[in-house]
Amino acid sequence: MIIDNLIDRILELDNPTAVGLDTQVDYLPEEMQNKCVTLADIGEQIFEFNKNIIDNIKDIAPAVKVQVAYYEQYGVEGMKAFKRTLEYAKQNGLFTIADIKRNDIGSTAGAYSRAYLSGIEINGVRQVEFEADFITVNGYLGSDGLMPFIEDCKKYDKGLFVLVKTSNPSSGELQDKVMNGKTLYENMADLITELGSDLVGKYGFSSVGAVVGATHKNQALDIRQKYPNLFFLIPGYGAQGGNGKDISVSFRDGIGGIVNNSRGILCAYRKDEYKGQTYFEAARNAVINMKNDLSQGIKGE
Repeated sequence: MIIDNLIDRILELDNPTAVGLDTQVDYLPEEMQNKCVTLADIGEQIFEFNKNIIDNIKDIAPAVKVQVAYYEQYGVEGMKAFKRTLEYAKQNGLFTIADIKRNDIGSTAGAYSRAYLSGIEINGVRQVEFEADFITVNGYLGSDGLMPFIEDCKKYDKGLFVLVKTSNPSSGELQDKVMNGKTLYENMADLITELGSDLVGKYGFSSVGAVVGATHKNQALDIRQKYPNLFFLIPGYGAQGGNGKDISVSFRDGIGGIVNNSRGILCAYRKDEYKGQTYFEAARNAVINMKNDLSQGIKGE
């Protein structure tokens, strides 16, 4: 089961880090930015940047999270870089999380799922244009919008991270509102726990997991205590303010989540502590430092 395989790799590397490839032109070194004359140039330089990051973190991090919006902004050429990045990461042994936050009514949700999880059949051959191991999904349309994704997870051994408690400052305007005696995020956690009950693996976690931000420590603790079978994708580390101590509440027995860091790794070469290093050398050292910070927070080491 995909969630067991991810946890196995996290334990093998002793590192629950997902490297967030939220790559855009502004993050590239100046010499690469200078080559970005056309959209095709941008796509090529972004992929080259991602490729070098992947080559330098693939032995110390279990996964990458590729945020599609950063690629969509550059049109077709950006989406080519998105596809190539997912494929290259997979070829190099990394688990891939396509951060797409898609959903709609059931039939349209099915089309989104085919784009990223199940694919379409052409002349008897299954083809998935933007294939990933996990995707992020907005579940706030209800169960009929989630079921196409969940059915594909069962059939093709894929996983989901459904928005439950997001990391942005204003998430509480809606997600913390109480209805039927529970917050909205608890109602969502109830729903995905039920819908993902057939996908619980050997570690007691389901392949239908939850996006739970590191920036809301009290709510993360609440969700972890009430929903022990939910595996968390945890944004908000680093640039958004989360740290290893904050994130520790999202884990149980040392496992239970994977922590995303994007700008803190992609732009590490601009920080004084990594001065003189290439962007990919700095990225590797930033992942190592993040691993140590997470270990100290989660295990108290």
